[in-house]
Amino acid sequence: MIRLGLRLSLAGGKDSAVRLAVTGAAVALGVGLLLITLAGINALHAQDRRSAWLYTSAHNVRPSADEATTDPLWGLVTVDQFGSQEIERVDVAATGPRSPVPPGIPRLPGPGEYYASPALTRLLRATPADELADRYPGTQIGTIGNAALASPDSLIVIVGRTVNDLSHTLGAGAVRSIETAPRGSSPFAPHPGRIQLILAVVAGALLFPTLLFIATATRLAAAQREQRFAVMRLVGATPRQVSVISAVEAVVAAVVGVAGGFALFFLLRPPMAKVPFTGLPFFSADLSLSAADVGFAAVGIPIAAAVVAMLTLRRVKISPLGVTRHVSGKPPRAWRVVPLLAGVCELAHFVAVGRPNTTGQQIEAYGAGFLLTMVGLLIAGPWLTMVGSRLMARRANHPGALIAGRRLSDNPRAAFRSVSGLIIALFITTTALGVITTVVSYHSASTGGAAGRRLITEDFVSQPLAALPHGLVGRLAATRGVRGVVVAHTGTAAAAKPGLGPAGGLVSCADLARIPALGHCEPGANVATIPWIFGGGLTNGHSELGTDKVRPAATIPPAAVQVLPVRSLYVDTDGSTAAIERVRTALEIFLPRSPDTITPPSTLSEISPHAQQQLTGYQRLV
Repeated sequence: MIRLGLRLSLAGGKDSAVRLAVTGAAVALGVGLLLITLAGINALHAQDRRSAWLYTSAHNVRPSADEATTDPLWGLVTVDQFGSQEIERVDVAATGPRSPVPPGIPRLPGPGEYYASPALTRLLRATPADELADRYPGTQIGTIGNAALASPDSLIVIVGRTVNDLSHTLGAGAVRSIETAPRGSSPFAPHPGRIQLILAVVAGALLFPTLLFIATATRLAAAQREQRFAVMRLVGATPRQVSVISAVEAVVAAVVGVAGGFALFFLLRPPMAKVPFTGLPFFSADLSLSAADVGFAAVGIPIAAAVVAMLTLRRVKISPLGVTRHVSGKPPRAWRVVPLLAGVCELAHFVAVGRPNTTGQQIEAYGAGFLLTMVGLLIAGPWLTMVGSRLMARRANHPGALIAGRRLSDNPRAAFRSVSGLIIALFITTTALGVITTVVSYHSASTGGAAGRRLITEDFVSQPLAALPHGLVGRLAATRGVRGVVVAHTGTAAAAKPGLGPAGGLVSCADLARIPALGHCEPGANVATIPWIFGGGLTNGHSELGTDKVRPAATIPPAAVQVLPVRSLYVDTDGSTAAIERVRTALEIFLPRSPDTITPPSTLSEISPHAQQQLTGYQRLV
């Protein structure tokens, strides 16, 4: 029977060749998508492992060395920014010859030395020094190897410092080993919720439909062979023999498809590695398959195809005439549309009446509505198919449409089953597109206009500075492209508007006049109060940018304001990229970054690089 099955599959004429080619192509597409998905998950884990060293702490989960045999290493990891790109800066200072060395570099840099990643090296060479390189004084002594980089486009710099200097820097700490456990295992690493979300959605939204696609394609091919198998039964073939022949044909097609799927995977791997799915592209080698992945595809898919092929022949096994003994079932009833209407009404209620107040309540409300709508689509589908097919048959103006309508109405459940997965996929995709488009549109609309694109802010809300470094304001004012500088000092709680965030800052009216976008003082005032302005100039949805904004006067002498701690610094530029980066460089030099700093110096219109990568990841996910 196995040889007969092989002969029917490989030398059974034109029809057999077409069935083999179509089924093999379908399986190849499914397997190719499946392998790409598995390789993508492996690549995400590889990025996670190579980023582990950036989350080194005094309590490493998996130390790189025996800490009893090493000298302490002082270190500090901060975030810098160039345009919309995030730069990770690692300052290190060795206390002895046995201090641990981060991966990717042969030795620790000394004071006045630094290593840069290949992507950052190219950026440093292509950018004027006063816009970027001056932030890292000293000499570049080498490039960081791939072992320390999550991506070929990672921007990382390792800067050497003295122990005395770094040990007195806020946020620095001493370690005796480098973390090697993936960052998700470290209690000191940020929770990788975005990566976990992408992994979960990819597994549910691509992996399962891919397997379903393979099963459906194999099932349809097997269904086309039911009549031929019925003839075999009439001439004396047993159900077992028919099953063996069907399984052999399915396995042959699946094996051909699996081979094609692996070829498709290796063909698509190079371009897939360049897709910045998580905000950064992958190394090609990271898109790899484990032995379990290869075994699952190479063995599991043919076995699944054989099982599906045998299950589809259950009508042939009833009797030799089982294929023709078909009786129409009862038509679906109208009650099936009730869950769908309930889901739509639930969503419409919250849209019309108003959304819940908290994020958790919104997730519960809208999540329940979407889930009910999806279930309602599956339940109502057969009834909607029956109604549509009857309408098509009633209005048919040629025999083809009439026959199609009658066939659909005869078995609407089977007709809908063949497209149910597509319908759910379209519903999920259009919903996700609507949500992410709204989110991106909101952020695009909250950029503060032209003023938000040129106004740079540096905040010290969490820990106000006692005073700005000497010469900083003069350096900023003398920088090409800078139009004005305003220093906001800490004010009293009474100076803040209710519900608008931290207490208002006190500014000199003479300084405020240099940046009209921040508003103007009341007539005759010398000191005014301005709110905490951030994120496109919006505070709880209220725009705080504009020349028409009148800042209330504060009853405090100008001289007294100057000795108050500094809460915010605003620098108005001409909006050019060069001017913005010069200001950022000056602020980086005079005000070194620390983990307590909210964000790097940025314009009000700039979304933080991390948030931008998150939005970009969601867009690519959709």
